[in-house]
Amino acid sequence: MTSLLEGAKKLVARSSDIGARVDGLERAAAGARGRVDDVVVDHAAAVAARAAGRLKLSADHTVVALAGATGSGKSSTFNALAGLELASVGVRRPTTSWATACVWGKEGAEELLEWLGIPARHQVTRDSMLSSADEDVEMRGVVLLDLPDHDSTEVSHHLEVDRLVQLADMLIWVLDPQKYADAAIHDRFLKPLAGHRDVMLVVLNHIDTVPENRRASMVDDVRRLLEADGLAGVPVLPISARHGWGVDELRGLVVKRVAEKKVTRSRLAADVRAAAERLQEAAGSGKAPTLSKERVAALDDAFADAAGVPTVVKAVADSTRLRANRATGWPVTAWFSRLKPDPLKRLHLNLGAAGKELTGASRTSVPKATGVQRARVDTEVRALADQVGEGMAPSWAHAVRAASVSRLPDLGDRLDRAVASTDLGADKIPVWAGLVKILQYVLILSALVGAGWLALLAFGSYARLPEPPTPEVGNFPLPTLLLLGGVGLGLLLALVCRWLVSLTAKARARKADKRLRDAISAVSEEMVVAPIQAELVSYAEVRDGLTAALR
Repeated sequence: MTSLLEGAKKLVARSSDIGARVDGLERAAAGARGRVDDVVVDHAAAVAARAAGRLKLSADHTVVALAGATGSGKSSTFNALAGLELASVGVRRPTTSWATACVWGKEGAEELLEWLGIPARHQVTRDSMLSSADEDVEMRGVVLLDLPDHDSTEVSHHLEVDRLVQLADMLIWVLDPQKYADAAIHDRFLKPLAGHRDVMLVVLNHIDTVPENRRASMVDDVRRLLEADGLAGVPVLPISARHGWGVDELRGLVVKRVAEKKVTRSRLAADVRAAAERLQEAAGSGKAPTLSKERVAALDDAFADAAGVPTVVKAVADSTRLRANRATGWPVTAWFSRLKPDPLKRLHLNLGAAGKELTGASRTSVPKATGVQRARVDTEVRALADQVGEGMAPSWAHAVRAASVSRLPDLGDRLDRAVASTDLGADKIPVWAGLVKILQYVLILSALVGAGWLALLAFGSYARLPEPPTPEVGNFPLPTLLLLGGVGLGLLLALVCRWLVSLTAKARARKADKRLRDAISAVSEEMVVAPIQAELVSYAEVRDGLTAALR
């Protein structure tokens, strides 16, 4: 952009923003690439490149092109403005597709002429011709082009006219009294250039062949046709290049416009505006939308459901209950819980490093998404894309929809990896459960001691063994107290711990659900939200670029 601004400063006043406008169009075209019709984008990019190229060239020269149909008198008008019969000094109208250029002040114009594609053999330097000093001074900086006939039967002539009409800073359309209403010039050139009225002149040549009483009405009719083309206000000059009528007025108007140093800027500005308006029509003019948090949350929920998060959360709760109850339950009955399979291990979750080596890294046995779950995912993705694309141009809305589903083929594997890599926090029993486990074993050991003691008392006399002492605690024999207390307190502790285990299982399930949904949300961001967001960023860049171009 810096080089463009420097070129603009050379071309016009320092306050000009033409460089920024060209840069804006260039950015808009780059952002719209692949999202808007290629024909429109290519046109905008070509206009930006052409304008950038012109900004880097001579700011002291103005390219003025004479265009018209066969017999309109372009060459005679060209000679009249040049003040010489150039054909008489060795320059003849080319029979190829090349145009002829007459340059006033060739110093610094070499690169411009090369950019225009005018061969040296079709260039005439007016400074070297015999002419008055005043004429040379007032026309200094003009590069006058005589274009091939736009209605020529030669295709190469058509291409040359089309090319140079796009490159010229100022256009003079030379019309003939017999063919000034020809649809070829109006439909092909004048109407498409409706936004370029500030850099156009229309000449009605051969006015000497029209009866004097009809000249004014004919000029009015030309103005009416121009108004119909969207070119109201474009000057219409009746001249006769053969007799020199009106040539001084035409020359004076060219000199005035060139001296104002606004023609090139106006031409570039008109080109940029026309291309930007065309691109805006195709890309849409609405503000860049934002992603709805509600729609994204609904998408996350659909992804979580499809990933089996509810199943995994339930498994976390069940596994926590199983492991904690096994640790805190009465050891006699808790042993049978080992026969029950661990819900998390059945899903190949929380198996540790060895388990992952056996089952495959980051793979689970969570049930695959059902048809209903997949349909819900598709519905939520489409709803999010439709909500974002609402108000956008159809081509851009289509780009958003395409981006939203571009990564969905890998969704199943990505969700499975997200679930498998999430730390569920259920691989260890709670610390308090470990302490309860030690206490349970102390109680069961007390019960066993009490039972052994009572057995010894019961069968000791039968075996003629000396009766051991039997201490009492509050009128209760100590062996009985150890047996009943160990069993009773163990069962009571197991019941109380079941309630605590239930609370712990619910807490771990909530934490696992939060972690899983965060992981699934990251997948949603990566697979759907980020591609859509990228489209919105490009759309915003296009909007910003167009705003700068249309300033």
